[in-house]
Amino acid sequence: MASLIPGQATPIGSHAWRVLARNPGMMTGPGTNSYLYGKDSLTVIDPGPVDHDHLQALLHAAEGLAKPITQVIVTHTHRDHSPGALALVAATGARCLGPFVPDDGLQDESWQADTLLNEGDIIDCGGARLEVIETPGHVSNHLCFLTEDGLLFTGDHLIQGSTVVIAPPSGSMGAYFASLRKLQNRGITMMAPGHGDVIEDPEKALSHTLAHRQKREDKVLENLTTAPEGLKELVKTVYDDVPTFLHGVAEFSLLAHLIKLAEDGKANESETGWHRSE
Repeated sequence: MASLIPGQATPIGSHAWRVLARNPGMMTGPGTNSYLYGKDSLTVIDPGPVDHDHLQALLHAAEGLAKPITQVIVTHTHRDHSPGALALVAATGARCLGPFVPDDGLQDESWQADTLLNEGDIIDCGGARLEVIETPGHVSNHLCFLTEDGLLFTGDHLIQGSTVVIAPPSGSMGAYFASLRKLQNRGITMMAPGHGDVIEDPEKALSHTLAHRQKREDKVLENLTTAPEGLKELVKTVYDDVPTFLHGVAEFSLLAHLIKLAEDGKANESETGWHRSE
């Protein structure tokens, strides 16, 4: 695996380089991965947060590769992935391509795409091509980008070393399951995630994530009774294998599981909490 060194352009595949932002944390792991992709010119995938040093690292990387940055695309508009686009566009004149911005109070409202991307669109990255795959789940506007040789830029759909938070209302567990299955058996050879190192066995990662999420859903249903129960109590039993300081974050994914169970007719919400459908 390629090393994770902030600010350094690290090759990860054909015409693909990673530049790690200096924003490590509980939700970002080592930090946000920005990627440079292209043959004759460069497309920046997920420019990251607003950070002068990271901007300079991206510009320096492009200069070292002797290729101009002509496009900026984002997998989604969470604030650790897209806000850096404004300064990068100002510095390079690049155009922005990507998704709409959901109105849930959790998004980068500065993001504005010159061109909205949709399922099946092909992006020309200076002679190299990316296929757009819509992968809602982590958030409703999430996209992944697939190269011709099977490298998938996954954003926060799949990350290395951890699971992602699914936060309603724009996050959907039902959509997440469907988007994971959508990526199976597509000839993906490697994944370049938004956080962590490259994922070298994509099919195993997809199968493992689906199994993990299904096991968690089964545990939610097992711990539901016909008596309504609030999230703060339910999270203690459903996520008893997770440190308590993470239970606040886990409540988001727990709610997403409960909503999916309700969609499947297995759970209901009342004024006093959630309960198993009778």
